[in-house]
Amino acid sequence: MSAEIYPFLMVPQFHERVWGARDLRPYFTRPIEADAEPIGEVWLTGEECRAAGGPMTGKTLRELAAEHGSSLTGDASPDPHRFPLLIKFLFPRQKLSVQVHPDDEAARRAGEASGKSECWYVARAIEGAQVGLGLRTGITREMFRMAIEANQAEHMLNWLDVRTGEMIYVDAGTVHAIGANSILVETQQNSDVTYRLYDYGRPRQLHVEEGLAVLREKTHAGRVEPKKMGDCQLLLDSPYFAVERYCLERPVTLPSNKKSVQVLVCHDGGAIVSCPVAPPLSLMRGEAAVVPASAPPATLRPHWQAELLRMRLSSKAGGDR
Repeated sequence: MSAEIYPFLMVPQFHERVWGARDLRPYFTRPIEADAEPIGEVWLTGEECRAAGGPMTGKTLRELAAEHGSSLTGDASPDPHRFPLLIKFLFPRQKLSVQVHPDDEAARRAGEASGKSECWYVARAIEGAQVGLGLRTGITREMFRMAIEANQAEHMLNWLDVRTGEMIYVDAGTVHAIGANSILVETQQNSDVTYRLYDYGRPRQLHVEEGLAVLREKTHAGRVEPKKMGDCQLLLDSPYFAVERYCLERPVTLPSNKKSVQVLVCHDGGAIVSCPVAPPLSLMRGEAAVVPASAPPATLRPHWQAELLRMRLSSKAGGDR
C-alpha cells in the first residue's frame, strides 16, 4: 500500500437548511449565530469534503478519488474515480419537503452521474418523531398529483413513527418526507438530485412534473430488521450500499475489502482506528474516517466503549430491484 492512501479523517461540511437546527449536540458543538440560518445537514463524505491528517490533509474526496481511483474507492465502485457514497447527519426541526429521487436510468437521462437510493439510521428520536415513506395504499400517481394541487400532499404519505436505533430504507422512486424531532445518519448514492413535490407553502422551487415522472407507486422502502453478523449487526444490505453497527468493548479487526472503500462514523464514545504502516486515528462522536479499499485490515480499539457505523458498497450485484 502506498503511504499516501492509508485511512484518514474527514472534515465535515455544515449546510444551512430552512428546516434545520441551531443546536447540533451531542454530535457537534459548532456555535450558530442568532442571525444565521439553521444547519440541516452535516456532510461527512461530500466530494468537496476535505481529508484531515497526513499527506492527504486538505485534499477533497473528489481530488483523492481522481488521483487514486479504485485503490481508494474499490473494484465494485461504479466509477472508480468518483467517491461512491455520500454520508450525512440530518438535523430536522421542521418537516422536510415531500420529495422523490430518480433511479440510475432516470438520472442519467437528466445528465446526472447516478440516481439516489438512500437509508436513514435513527441516531436519536423523541416521542412523536415520524417519517413519511411511500404513498398510502390505493393512492395512485394521478391521485397524488391532485393532492399536490389541493395542498394535501403530505396526507397521501404513509407516516411511520421512528425510534432510536432503527434503520429505514428509501429506494429511488419512493415519495418521502422527514418530520421533526429526530437526528438521522443518511447513507446514499453519491447524488444530490432531489425533486421537491410539496413544501407546505414555503417559498422554494418545486419540481412537480420531474418528480411525478420518476415516482413509483410501490417500492421496497421500509424498516429493516438488523441481523447479527459476527462482531457487528448488519443493519442493511441494499443493491447499492451496506451499513453495519459495531458496539465495541474490546478490539475488533475489520475484514479486508478490496471491492469497496469503507466509511466509519462514530455514533457514541470513541475509538482508535489502527492500520499497519499508518498512523493511528482517534475517532470521536460525530467524526468520520475513510478506510481505502487498498488498505490492510483496520483494527478498532475503543477508548472505553464505542458505537460505530460502517458503510461500504453492497456485496449484492447491482442496481435497482
